[in-house]
Amino acid sequence: MYNYQKVLQITGLVLGMIILWGCQEQKTSQNHGDPENIEAIKSIIKKKNTQIESWYKRGMVDSLASAFAPNVVQFPPNLSPVVGKQAFTDWWIQSLKAGKWDFNRRTQDIKISGSIAVELGKYTLNFEPYSQSPMPAFSDKGNYVVLWEKFDGDWKIVWDAPVSEVPSKLSR
Repeated sequence: MYNYQKVLQITGLVLGMIILWGCQEQKTSQNHGDPENIEAIKSIIKKKNTQIESWYKRGMVDSLASAFAPNVVQFPPNLSPVVGKQAFTDWWIQSLKAGKWDFNRRTQDIKISGSIAVELGKYTLNFEPYSQSPMPAFSDKGNYVVLWEKFDGDWKIVWDAPVSEVPSKLSR
């Protein structure tokens, strides 16, 4: 003799799982978007990275700041986060007075959903101090994660999180 209540429960559970799975599939496919559009966004981000590298190297703080969102949060290694565009600008004015910053960013992957993109990459950095600089010369390398957001038709960096692979002097 069948237990119809049990059959109805199992059927309901299976139907619920199918509905949830269907919703998840629809959500996932919407996140991927048009492949041509995704490639266009990736190209924009890579071009912006080339500009950003140049602006750091040439000490162009105003141009550099234009690539970042008003609510930017940058996470310099071994320091407190730099929060907001004015703090970002002030921090980099002081840092660029100390010497020449030569960044090289290599994008490894970009995930895009609507007006948000997350970039994963590797970086190298060489710092050459100017005379009277409070900082010595150094080199760094590591990985980074950047959150990009589209503001008024332009992609801006919201969060910038480099993660150094170079051990700190404290851990040596």
